Amino acid sequence: MPTYAAPVKDTRFVLNHIVGLDRLSNVPGFQNATPDLVDAVLEAGGTFAAEVLQPLNQVGDREGAQRQPDGSVRMPTGFKDAYEKYKEGGWPTLTGPEEYGGQELPLVVGTAVSEYLMSANLGFSLTVMLTEGCIAALELEGSDEQKAMYLPKLVSGEWSGTMNLTEAHAGTDLGLIRTKAEPNGDGSYSITGQKIFITGGEHDLSENIIHLVLAKIPGDPDNVKGISLFVVPKYILDENGKPGTRNSVTCGSIEHKMGINASPTCVLNYDGAKGWLVGERTKGLRAMFIMMNAARLGVGVQGLAMSEVAYQNAVAYAKDRRQGRALVRNKEIADAADPIIVHPDVRRMLMDMRAFTEGSRALALWTALQVDLSRKSEDATEKQAASDLNALLTPVVKGYLTDLGLQITVTAQQVYGGHGYVKEWGMEQFVRDARIAQIYEGTNGIQAMDLVGRKLPMDGGRAVRLFFDRVTRDIAEAKGHERLAPLADALEKALGHLQASTLWFVQNAMTNPDNAGAGAVSYMNLMGVTALGWMWLLMAKGAQEDLANGAADKSFAEAKLITAKYFAERMLPEASTYRRRIEAGSATLMALPVEAF
Repeated sequence: MPTYAAPVKDTRFVLNHIVGLDRLSNVPGFQNATPDLVDAVLEAGGTFAAEVLQPLNQVGDREGAQRQPDGSVRMPTGFKDAYEKYKEGGWPTLTGPEEYGGQELPLVVGTAVSEYLMSANLGFSLTVMLTEGCIAALELEGSDEQKAMYLPKLVSGEWSGTMNLTEAHAGTDLGLIRTKAEPNGDGSYSITGQKIFITGGEHDLSENIIHLVLAKIPGDPDNVKGISLFVVPKYILDENGKPGTRNSVTCGSIEHKMGINASPTCVLNYDGAKGWLVGERTKGLRAMFIMMNAARLGVGVQGLAMSEVAYQNAVAYAKDRRQGRALVRNKEIADAADPIIVHPDVRRMLMDMRAFTEGSRALALWTALQVDLSRKSEDATEKQAASDLNALLTPVVKGYLTDLGLQITVTAQQVYGGHGYVKEWGMEQFVRDARIAQIYEGTNGIQAMDLVGRKLPMDGGRAVRLFFDRVTRDIAEAKGHERLAPLADALEKALGHLQASTLWFVQNAMTNPDNAGAGAVSYMNLMGVTALGWMWLLMAKGAQEDLANGAADKSFAEAKLITAKYFAERMLPEASTYRRRIEAGSATLMALPVEAF
């Protein structure tokens, strides 16, 4: 039976040393994020995750979400009660706008808590995750009437939200969607079509579900330029703003998936459902991207969350399981076998997991901070820089961290040996649950192409130059410290490979776009390992400061320094391999004729 304890101490370290919450009180929205309040939120969130959600994780996997004959979906045993506790605890309101009943704490704090919820029970967490994106889209693009009508209930968690993009014939290529929106003449539209892969599209947790749906109005361009966004409630609101008549949107089926079985992934049929335009006509993708960008950061956090819970359980097993004797034996110990954690190869797996997971947490929270600053900062320069860095690194957080999520859960399964393949130990569920994060919200290959094709050249390369400048500045500063200098040197080499690969794309991708496509995933990984190396340099600096200031827990700070060194020695050298793959170009990759496959 797997266990979970929220890594509150590690989160607090990142918030102190990487995010720097204490330096942000002048930014709107951060005034309430006092150290005492944030500590209380982290502790309570960790407790809720461990005591309420985690015990339901395997229950949800075994039972799954179940579609009923009438088209409704029943969630697994205990989930409805857990959702009531989630609402009662005020968790849906954490980052919601104050105007509509939210606490309006920074996204970076909400992201920290969401990691805990996802580690404890990913199936449950997915149902609530998309509501946050729905709130963001309506807050920015909805009319005043729509905001007043939907946001208070969405923020409170009484209602939940979804995003409806995908159709059976149109995955990422949204220009192909066929869902139609016919004007009714009264300001509403009749929505007809079918959407698939709709997370939380139907369930019994909330009293209403607010769908945001992409569709085309007849006469508008039959491509991406003709897409509009509509709000389509499961229950149409009556004159008192309460759920009334059942709308003509039904769950045709739910997918039977490899993992996240507790999350209802629905086929939704719209048969003349009543909906209302959100934002400007034909500007639906702009509005939906608000949700998608929020979701992509959230999916990256899923990779981190699965990494953390898998690592925790692998460590516990390695300390308890006895097999073989240490290569360097302590002859005073008479036991027949040693705990497997003494074996170098098991240590290698545990250290790999630890180094990637802690680095991923730092990058995810730092990126969430950029979202906060891009929305709230009153300093125009800071606001623009945060917007640029968020745009650049969101595909890296989504793609690289979810690739690591699968890698780390598989490694944790390996630590367990044969027991890792047995359901009751829980490791195989972590592997199955982690796998989807590489696929949805844009596959990781698409994230890589977004990074190389859109984010690198945007505004003349302003964002990537800013990233280079920030990392270079911190490297130069670290070289003056004895324990940090080796880490700075290793990061400088990785950064050099990243800069050279960027220049190679500039010189070779324009003349042959296949070069960009062939090297995109390697470039995303190269930027990912470099970004994590940067985070580790900053964390090592923070740990050294704590030691110099007489840290109460010296072993924690020393462990940070050792893990930082491990990452520099064992992970950052991967940068040279990624560069070689990029510079190999596309010739061999594209050489075989299609018939040869």
